[in-house]
Amino acid sequence: MFGNCLPYLHSLKLSDNKVMRLYIALIFLLISQFAFAELSEDGFFSGRLSRINSKISAARIKVDFENIKYLNVKDKVQFWDEKNKSQRCTGYVLGRSANYVLVKIPQIQYCEKFLYFTTGAYFKFFSEDLVNNIKMGKDVVGILIKKRLAVQGQIETKNKELASHVERGNTLNARYQVLKEKLEGEWKKELQALEADKLASMFALQDLSRRRDEIDQKMELYKVRDENLTLDRWSLDSKLYYKK
Repeated sequence: MFGNCLPYLHSLKLSDNKVMRLYIALIFLLISQFAFAELSEDGFFSGRLSRINSKISAARIKVDFENIKYLNVKDKVQFWDEKNKSQRCTGYVLGRSANYVLVKIPQIQYCEKFLYFTTGAYFKFFSEDLVNNIKMGKDVVGILIKKRLAVQGQIETKNKELASHVERGNTLNARYQVLKEKLEGEWKKELQALEADKLASMFALQDLSRRRDEIDQKMELYKVRDENLTLDRWSLDSKLYYKK
């Protein structure tokens, strides 16, 4: 594949040094494209430069994706302009909020030189650390789902037990109706035991319901969205829509 390019480059009547530089640049460009093709979609997100501080080599990025909670301090990120994917900059997360990420960019002069690095500029980002963090989040959600299923099964069992108490109460009433005078003391004792059992089941049900609610809250906290990018409907023509 690369070998077929050499005759064409020589046909341009360039010097050997220029041909070799063009050949090497072509190799790096193709390698970059293959590398991007193998990256997980979970690691991609987009953002706009909100503020640049060249003195401390940092920039504040405005982002809008729910999985930002999985982007942690010291995580490594790469970013680039959609029009020039071969030129990429590297940074490290210094902090984040619900809508902003503060990134330390050691080679900020390189970004200012080769990228459209200005306030309001739109960039694509990728973080392998974000991929790993989301993977761990999915594992946590999987564990919580299993726990919830187990607790839900116990709740259903307790609900059946509570439902059976009505029938058991009617059976006891019919059984002791004939012997009420002789066995009134024993009858009251059995009813008290039944009531105690019912209260125990109700307390157990309340506890299980509380545990289920706690699990639901954790599932919502660790919920992973299917996509980080959202469709930008900026035009009346749907063909001009794009994800950002």
